[in-house]
Amino acid sequence: MVRGCRPWATVAVLALLAACGGPRYAPGPGPTPPVQPTRPTSPGGQGSGLINQRVDDRTMDRITAAVGNYRQCFSELAAARVDFSPMPDRDDGTGCAYVDAGLVTVDWGTVARLSPAQPLLSCPAALAMSIWRRQVVEPAARDIFGSDVVQIDLMGAYSCRNVNGAATGRRSAHARANALDFGGVRLRNGRRITVQAGWSGAEDEARFLRRVRDESCRIYGTVLSPDYNAAHRDHLHLEIREATWTMCR
Repeated sequence: MVRGCRPWATVAVLALLAACGGPRYAPGPGPTPPVQPTRPTSPGGQGSGLINQRVDDRTMDRITAAVGNYRQCFSELAAARVDFSPMPDRDDGTGCAYVDAGLVTVDWGTVARLSPAQPLLSCPAALAMSIWRRQVVEPAARDIFGSDVVQIDLMGAYSCRNVNGAATGRRSAHARANALDFGGVRLRNGRRITVQAGWSGAEDEARFLRRVRDESCRIYGTVLSPDYNAAHRDHLHLEIREATWTMCR
């Protein structure tokens, strides 16, 4: 099903897409050709400033409230100067489908760039990521390392696959563009911290990564780390809440 996108958007979705335990950046279906837009391409309402608010016990609820409310979600991103380029809704009939998704291009409120750039995420997942990078990752790096984050290394966003990349089983949240995999950061002072090397590595790196994991659990419904299983030895899996239960491991 295709609802619409910006008429000038011809962006191809390349190298997005990694799998928790599956192949990194395996391409999913290509983007549908643009059609006449039905979604707003500028804010239709006022953002509440959620992205610039410190994380609290209601943050996850506020993100969940944005599910199915594209206009409000888009307004929150626009109010925080996060560029979000809508993509047509997609459903390939196999359980790989996304609604109200787009490419997160530039966050003008931070110096940290994403690598790879322009992950494809649902709007609520883009909202969660924007809160997470500004209110969790960047403050933790400044507090522990005394340096700004200049790059956030991603290991996956949208990917048409099953949980853990298995040949059978249920579809992953990645297949709905509702999850992100985080591999590490690069600091302004040149230092690189990775989940794979730092989780059981230097004391300050382990402290930073565990702080990111723990604080992510106030934003995301499912957070999986190397403490969960070997498939997550090199990344944190961050998935917006889609049901009432949560998991933080």
